[in-house]
Amino acid sequence: QLQASGGGLVQAGDSLRLSCAASGRISSSGVMAWFRQAPGKERNFVAGISWSSASTVYGDSVKGRFTISRDEAKNTVDLQMNNLKPEDTAVYYCAARNYVVINTTPNSYPYWGQGSQVTVSS
Repeated sequence: QLQASGGGLVQAGDSLRLSCAASGRISSSGVMAWFRQAPGKERNFVAGISWSSASTVYGDSVKGRFTISRDEAKNTVDLQMNNLKPEDTAVYYCAARNYVVINTTPNSYPYWGQGSQVTVSS
């Protein structure tokens, strides 16, 4: 089970940190990721991290602004979002899969947390 927290309303240029807590042990060969979905749009990949190696993959629109990290001791994955833009406004979801490849398609992730709203005003 995944539990996301940390969303909110901020202004453009501000920072926000999302956290996703996993209950139960994450597979050592697993991946955790963040996706987002704006109203009327499809769910898109934001960032993913390999649980074992901590290697990361980012969506093009967030590279250089967002950072994904994991804490093995706490079983959490965080998404640090800097220099937020109005187009970052969406519901953010954390997801997990028990395969080593960081896949960017939502359908490849069987485990999902509830969404966390992030709203960036201009």
